[in-house]
Amino acid sequence: MKTLMLGNEAVARGLYEAGCCFVSSYPGTPSTEITECVAKYEEVYAEWAPNEKVALEAALGACLAGKRSFCAMKHVGLNVAADPLFTISYTGVNAGLVIGVADDAGMHSSQNEQDSRHYAQAAKIPMLEPSDSAEALSFAKLAYELSEEYDTAVLVKMCTRVSHSQSVVETGERVLPERKKYEKNPAKYIMMPANAKSRHPVVEARTKALTAWAETAGINRIEEGSDISCGIITSSTCYQYVKEAFGDTYPVLKLGMIWPMPEKKIRDFAQTVQRLVVVEELDGFIETHCRTLGLSVSGKDLFSNIGELSQNLVKEKLGGTVQAGASLDENIPARPPVMCAGCPHRSIFYVLKKLNLTVLGDIGCYTLGAVAPLGAIDTTVCMGASVSGLHGFVKAGEEESAGKAVAVIGDSTFIHSGVTGLINIAYNESDSTVIILDNSITGMTGHQQNPTTGYNLKGDPCTKIDLESLCRAVGINRVRVVDPYDMETCQTVIKEEVAAKEPSVIISRRPCALLKYVKHPGPICSDPEKCKGCKACMNIGCPAVSMVDGKAKIDNTLCVGCGVCKQLCKFDALG
Repeated sequence: MKTLMLGNEAVARGLYEAGCCFVSSYPGTPSTEITECVAKYEEVYAEWAPNEKVALEAALGACLAGKRSFCAMKHVGLNVAADPLFTISYTGVNAGLVIGVADDAGMHSSQNEQDSRHYAQAAKIPMLEPSDSAEALSFAKLAYELSEEYDTAVLVKMCTRVSHSQSVVETGERVLPERKKYEKNPAKYIMMPANAKSRHPVVEARTKALTAWAETAGINRIEEGSDISCGIITSSTCYQYVKEAFGDTYPVLKLGMIWPMPEKKIRDFAQTVQRLVVVEELDGFIETHCRTLGLSVSGKDLFSNIGELSQNLVKEKLGGTVQAGASLDENIPARPPVMCAGCPHRSIFYVLKKLNLTVLGDIGCYTLGAVAPLGAIDTTVCMGASVSGLHGFVKAGEEESAGKAVAVIGDSTFIHSGVTGLINIAYNESDSTVIILDNSITGMTGHQQNPTTGYNLKGDPCTKIDLESLCRAVGINRVRVVDPYDMETCQTVIKEEVAAKEPSVIISRRPCALLKYVKHPGPICSDPEKCKGCKACMNIGCPAVSMVDGKAKIDNTLCVGCGVCKQLCKFDALG
């Protein structure tokens, strides 16, 4: 049956058809929907893991037990999973193991723009790179075949444009392969130095074999063109840009396996064209490979290694006709991202700014606490870095920093990698205050469950991690819970805890305002007669509050009635 599917949905379908039985992932845009979609198939066990390292290790365990398994993450999640990834390259697999990673060129929802292709090369693990939903489905199935034939995990690299674009796919039936029996093999699976030394040559031989496979593989194909003055090597979404820009004008070598890449096929293609150009996003990965083959090639001298490419940019750099876009006469104001109306994090950041504290931030929707008018966050690096960084910040400047700095981290992020930083704080005894922003969900990636919510991926009740007990168990004696809508109490508690001469944790607990089960009191009203136009209510940056004709106005379609703005008004104009 032919149907439209998102790239991520198509990967999930490919996993299902290939007989995948076990999926463990951590949500991260633009990869999240792969796991959400595959979880809808009852035949597949799917879970959210605390982090990507745990997810990959769980998927490895499942494949050792004889079931085809899968693990998904975004590009920065691959950093977290890198430890097992590099050693899995040595151990190989039993049943097939496929790892999905989604890059985010353009940083639509990420803190950096890394190129995951380097991981495939460094870890010596093959990587497939689909360019549309149809390939996403077929490559997921192919990945299992390669995994089991060559005894290796296989990476399938998506990107934002392929993950979140729809195209036509043709679905098939699920084929469940015979379960592979697990057999003890210490030399293969126990990576102590003596065994690992014996496995390294196996990895190198496998790479040579996969390179030979890449020479004739149908996913690495040459498409003829009428004008041999230029030949283009490309992959992924850039292949779509090239075809939309030039159609069949120039010959194209479209790479579906991005590592290892063919050698003879590329050299032969180069011989048929007068000029060789590589069109790829981010780093010159294919270009570098071509140069190691001794080829003269253009690439990053034409296309930047920053941000996304486009059809018009490809045309512009390769001499095509660029179509001018339509322009609007109106000056449309910018709409920067802000925390939602009623967001429980907003008031905490207002208090932190009011107290003039240095705030080490983390990854999540609360990163928007850095945006004006709140402007309360000083740093954001990676998952869990706020807690670890706070310890170093306080230790390095004990006299200057004491009582003047805090860390903020979400509940899901805390479980992901914040708890280890808190253990470090307790163990090495810094007078650090960590504020856990517990909104009862993984908010930034679209409301996924996590170990603190009491529900699993499929929405079934499960073990709920008690944050208070966990913090006390790792050695924090001062643990306090506050309601972020109660600003006065929040301010009092924060002042007391940052002044304490021992580590402390404040749990700011209130569910995300967008959760379906959360009941709101309804919008509040503004009284223009009482309003003095002081704009104090504007200091929280709530999208439901604006100034009209010098008076505060509440947007009834946005306001949930949290009452935070009321606490800022000294004239009883909001009620």
